[in-house]
Amino acid sequence: MATIGIVDTTFARFDMGSVVLDELKKNASAKTIRTTVPGIKDLPVASKKLLEDQGCDIVIALGMPGSAENDKVCANQASLGLIQAQLMTNKHIIEVFVHENEAASEKELARLMEKRAREHALNVIKLLFKPKELIKEAGTGQRQGFEDVGPLRMK
Repeated sequence: MATIGIVDTTFARFDMGSVVLDELKKNASAKTIRTTVPGIKDLPVASKKLLEDQGCDIVIALGMPGSAENDKVCANQASLGLIQAQLMTNKHIIEVFVHENEAASEKELARLMEKRAREHALNVIKLLFKPKELIKEAGTGQRQGFEDVGPLRMK
């Protein structure tokens, strides 16, 4: 049985980890291990520990960078750390960041966080169990959390 790791932060203003657990339970038969860390820059080592120490096959890392310039820098550092952890473990870590300034209102932000978390949980399922579905979606302009933009067409 596949094991999916979920790591989220206390800094986020929405519980994306619970949303991911709900979506995984609805759509896959897999063991899940969840951990929570204080902030976004803690995600890389927590993800790596889930992969190496807990035997996860894949991890979904959830974070919410703030809107300040420093938060954007921290998000970039965390993203680079997640990429490095993937390369070190040869396993996927699906980064799910929702920046605080991606939405105009708190209600819209909460909706975006839930939708993006659910859609990436489905991507985790596809990576593990249905990789041919991802091939079918290649070049289709998928956008997690927002409306898909569709493929480009040559005239």
